[in-house]
Amino acid sequence: MRTKLIAGNWKLNKTIDEAVALITSLNTSLKSLQLNNIEVVVAPTFTALNKVAEHLKGSPIKVSAQDLFWEDFGAFTGQISAPLIKDAGATYVIIGHSERRQYFNETDATVNKKIKAALKHQLTPIVCIGETLAERETGKVQEVVQTQLSGSLANLTTAEAEKIVIAYEPVWAIGTGKTATPEQAEEVHAMIRSILSQLFGNDLSTRTQILYGGSVKASNSKEILSKPNIDGALVGGASLKADEFVGIIASILN
Repeated sequence: MRTKLIAGNWKLNKTIDEAVALITSLNTSLKSLQLNNIEVVVAPTFTALNKVAEHLKGSPIKVSAQDLFWEDFGAFTGQISAPLIKDAGATYVIIGHSERRQYFNETDATVNKKIKAALKHQLTPIVCIGETLAERETGKVQEVVQTQLSGSLANLTTAEAEKIVIAYEPVWAIGTGKTATPEQAEEVHAMIRSILSQLFGNDLSTRTQILYGGSVKASNSKEILSKPNIDGALVGGASLKADEFVGIIASILN
């Protein structure tokens, strides 16, 4: 049975003090829940990463970075590497988020390099893939998913690939208030699992956690997360409010 994973991507939000206040509230609320077979991850900004990690020591909540650079050290002004992320206290890293692809020229090739850098330093990559509205409307969903998965996971061994979490995020549903229907999301998640089976074998595809990301909130999470191939959520705006984020987690338990 695959463990459910709920990850909160805070994006470019929260000062250090605000981040500490949020995780303090989260910690308090989650103590009342039995988090059996559920993993919880938060991804603050780089400036708050270490402070959040320090406050979460001994907590069931894990910490993720929102991105990383593929080189460990060097003359790369403004970049953050896997060793620095790990030193700050994170154990996960989001790679290839659609906003990185859209605004910062992220490609499947750079995603691949970042995955390898993360795995080298025992960080768990949450690798994001997904189609735009134009690609969905022109029937290119499978083509896009196949291309992004194959390119992002190129030249990885099965042992490396099994350490990766996949997040399906339809670009048209991120920050728009639109959400893929549970049936639409499930269809693509099953497609992803099938492609993973082709690339790495059925055992790996069966074990891989595949998250849904795209305007997930407490009011719609239960129906989405009840689908057999959906193993959790990569949550954006709703993760910035403790009660909303806890509501998403609680929807799995009810």
